[in-house]
Amino acid sequence: MDALYPPEGTVCALSAPGLDLVCDQQVMLNRPSQLPDHLVAASRGRRLYLHAMHSVVDWLAFAVWDDGTLVRSLSLAPDGGIIEDIGERFPFELPYWQGRHPVEPFPAFEDNEPYPLPFHPLELGERALLEFFGFYVEGFSTEDDTPEPVVDIWDVELHGFQVTATPQDQATD
Repeated sequence: MDALYPPEGTVCALSAPGLDLVCDQQVMLNRPSQLPDHLVAASRGRRLYLHAMHSVVDWLAFAVWDDGTLVRSLSLAPDGGIIEDIGERFPFELPYWQGRHPVEPFPAFEDNEPYPLPFHPLELGERALLEFFGFYVEGFSTEDDTPEPVVDIWDVELHGFQVTATPQDQATD
């Protein structure tokens, strides 16, 4: 599980035929469309996914590029609202936006305030993981139209790397 959310200063990675996977807190951007150009350029000729969630603040962000062109970017949280919503929504998103997955009131928080978004961002985030990568992590209930996971995340091993500053990085500090 640490590979999905590695500690600061650690990057976890995997390279397999047809897939290069990098997990790093440095790319958890509030505006995923602003992923640095050199990272987007490294994906030319392929599809690039950025996916980030933070359960403490119920935040979700994801973006998809095809051959270096941004196709979709979304970032939202209940406190910040919709931070970024670029491109056409994917079919798996539509039921969420249409109100078919409302947030049920939790009795411990009886402030009578409705949830500020039409769905819980982490639920959509888990569905995005399933659609993009074939797995989900936790807290996701499958529905009749939800595909079963095709990847058991506990069977996948990523390598961890400690990130250190290069002399060039230190010169710009």
